[in-house]
Amino acid sequence: MRTAFIIINILAVVFFVGCRQNKAINEANDPTIAASDTSEAPIQKQIPLLPSMDDLADTTFIRLTDYSNDFVYDLRYATENNFLKSRVYECAECYTRVKTARALIAANADFMEQGYRIKFFDCYRPNSVQYKMWEIVPNPQYVANPEKGSIHNKGGAVDITLVTLEGEAVDMGTDFDFFGYRAYHDNNSLPAEVLKNRRILKKTMEKHGFWSIRTEWWHYNLGAASRDQIANFKWPCP
Repeated sequence: MRTAFIIINILAVVFFVGCRQNKAINEANDPTIAASDTSEAPIQKQIPLLPSMDDLADTTFIRLTDYSNDFVYDLRYATENNFLKSRVYECAECYTRVKTARALIAANADFMEQGYRIKFFDCYRPNSVQYKMWEIVPNPQYVANPEKGSIHNKGGAVDITLVTLEGEAVDMGTDFDFFGYRAYHDNNSLPAEVLKNRRILKKTMEKHGFWSIRTEWWHYNLGAASRDQIANFKWPCP
């Protein structure tokens, strides 16, 4: 009996080892067998898809962060770090009309091929905020008269700069909202690196339907938005 018991145990071990070897051989010869065993495979993180603007009217206002992850933001009027020395937005958001957003996304894709990304200082601005700015600085050289409105109030103007793909600042010669000749596009007495950076910004934005103003290197208007209506909606804050 003892001999028979030992023989049975030996046969069981041989059978078990043989099964393991056959499984390994089969997996080596047929990789689909191994691939089907996902018990130890790492869990793939799902990247949420961004919504499409295809069904939206050109004049619809949208929040840019809902439609692209590729921009950088430093929305100064939600802080006191601006020429007004006053916070005039309750919270920082970048809204534009759909046609402006499409042009910005296309321009940013162009910039990214060149090694840069757009960083925003300001986007759509409610007309009521334009009145606040006018109360603080009633000077049309620096602030558009709110009765006529700014293209910012139409969702067609943006104040921007460039950063590298890693987020490092690109030298434009002055900070945002510097009012003086050093910020002018036609000032050619600046360092060569600054002039090069401004040319890259201006040339690429113009390629995508934007036009600049002479006195502010950061300001760009979408030509197709110039006839849109002045708006005064306020975005929701948390």
